[in-house]
Formats: sequence, C-alpha cells, structure tokens
Amino acid sequence: MSIAPTIRDYLKESGIKYDLVPHKTAYSANRIAEVAHISGASIAKGVLLNTERGYMMAVVPASCKVDLADLSHQMKSRLGLASEHEIDMIFDDCDPGVAPACASAYAMRVVVDTRLDALEDLYMESGDHENLIHVTKSNFAKIMAEAKHAGIAHPV
Repeated sequence: MSIAPTIRDYLKESGIKYDLVPHKTAYSANRIAEVAHISGASIAKGVLLNTERGYMMAVVPASCKVDLADLSHQMKSRLGLASEHEIDMIFDDCDPGVAPACASAYAMRVVVDTRLDALEDLYMESGDHENLIHVTKSNFAKIMAEAKHAGIAHPV
C-alpha cells in the first residue's frame, strides 16, 4: 500500500512535502526504528486513546511511552488505550494494527509530546508496516498545528 489514501490526500491538500522511507516489515515502533536505522527518538508514534469524549491520539517518540496518568490529569479526563479492533475500525484504510501519528488526517484530536517539537527531521508510519513518512520540522508543525503540545511521555 505504501501510504494510506486518507493520509496521502491530507498531505497533498495541506501542501505538506514528504518523502517515503521504505524499511523491512516491522510491527512495533521500536522495531521499525531498528530496521529503518533511525533513532526511536525521531519516530513519532501514534497511540490511540479512549476518552470520555471519544477517541484522541497521543503522539510520542517511539523510544517513549505515554504517561496515561499524567495525561489524564492534564486533559481532566479518564483515558485508556484503545483496542486493536478500535484501531482497525478507525484507521480502516491502514494495515491492521497501524495507528498513524498523522491523526489530523482523520479529524481526530491530537496531543503531541514536546520532545518531538525540537527535532529537525521526523518520521511517522504511513499506514502500512513497510514505509515511513519523513517530514521536516516545519512540515511536522503544519501537520500538528491543531494539536495540544505537552510533556506526556517518559523514556521506556
């Protein structure tokens, strides 16, 4: 597939330049970083969350884990991890199990860990298990323009 149609259309309509970076098939963000030879700190990992107001996406470095207790406190809402079934239902044009960090393409609320704001080059899942989307800092900022930015993760 290479890039999910929803993400491709969103990036095109938003005028966001990107490169596709192919890698060996991998299913976890840390494994993707390993096979793509990219630091896990540079990969923006999407984590789909259930909230009292529906779904939202937390975007954190692949080398980190969402601090659900702290994020729940910041959002003043109970949060929980979405199931694989929910991920597949929402991101139905992606391969099973892929929760792309480009959640704005799916009109979803997003909160981004501030660790990602300082990076010059960022990578995100494209919608399959074999490609990453590479964007510059300025284009990542455009993708995350509607997102809340906060310290929401800690290193694994």
